[in-house]
Amino acid sequence: MPGHVTDNTQIRNLIKESRTIAIVGVSDKPERPSYGVAKYLLEHSHYTVFLVNPMLETALGEKVYHSLSEIPEHIDLVDVFRKPSDCMEVLADAIAVGADAIWLQLGITSPEVLEAGTAAGMNVVMDRCLKVDYSNFL
Repeated sequence: MPGHVTDNTQIRNLIKESRTIAIVGVSDKPERPSYGVAKYLLEHSHYTVFLVNPMLETALGEKVYHSLSEIPEHIDLVDVFRKPSDCMEVLADAIAVGADAIWLQLGITSPEVLEAGTAAGMNVVMDRCLKVDYSNFL
């Protein structure tokens, strides 16, 4: 059932069932949280990880896509490292490419994303770290 995913069992299921992840707002700077999460998921997860940032060509030795629409595969989960005011735009892109879920990283919440994402049939996670939850649940 799409909607706000807050329960640990739901989080665990979402993490386990997802196969492709797009990290929107990834940085090529090692001190940035998005860099650390991307590095961890690339090295330790079962995911196919796509990196997205219109300002970069590569990060962590990987190609960086300028938008979700450039990614050549279905995206199960869009992990967002953007300020809350940018999240509705990311959600619109995620809906346009048919992503199944959107995950707003630790410290990011958006009632608008929750409402619109749920209405679009997506699972929505807010204010949680995918790296932490992945390492805790798998």
